[in-house]
Amino acid sequence: MKKIVYAVSSMLLCSFFLFSCDSENINTSTVEELDLNRYAGKWYEIARFDHSFERNLTGCTAMYTLNGDGTIKVINAGYKNSLDGKYQETEGKARRPNDAEPGKLEVAFFLNFYADYYVLELADDYRYSLVGSKKSKYLWILSRTPQMDAKDLDFVLKSAENRGYDTNKLIWVEQKEE
Repeated sequence: MKKIVYAVSSMLLCSFFLFSCDSENINTSTVEELDLNRYAGKWYEIARFDHSFERNLTGCTAMYTLNGDGTIKVINAGYKNSLDGKYQETEGKARRPNDAEPGKLEVAFFLNFYADYYVLELADDYRYSLVGSKKSKYLWILSRTPQMDAKDLDFVLKSAENRGYDTNKLIWVEQKEE
């Protein structure tokens, strides 16, 4: 009986370490400079990894507005199931917890439960952004325009792959022309 308890305990302990550590070895280094005033504004979601809070949404956008206290108002929006579907939006907040790491932000949509928002790549003119977190299950490709330039998209995809992300898991988001 002791052997069974020991074996089960060992398996549980090993499982804990395997799933609690990010064994995928992704590179989460962020941009060295991030001007929040320039980052503010509307972003179109070009692609993302699947997750429950955006499931079945299309035409997704994020609007970032800088508040006077240095925090950021976040409004994520999209259409349910199709571009003709029901429009919905969610308001949240973001902050930069450490000025020494300008590319590492945190975002919250429920009370003060903050999640990582890491700006991994950013065009010099802020026309595109690659966003992830400290875990490989989140990834977004954002653009200032509803469609992204092919050369920029190729660069961002190669960057994500080089960082260790599986870009085959990306969901491509249909956008309305504006």
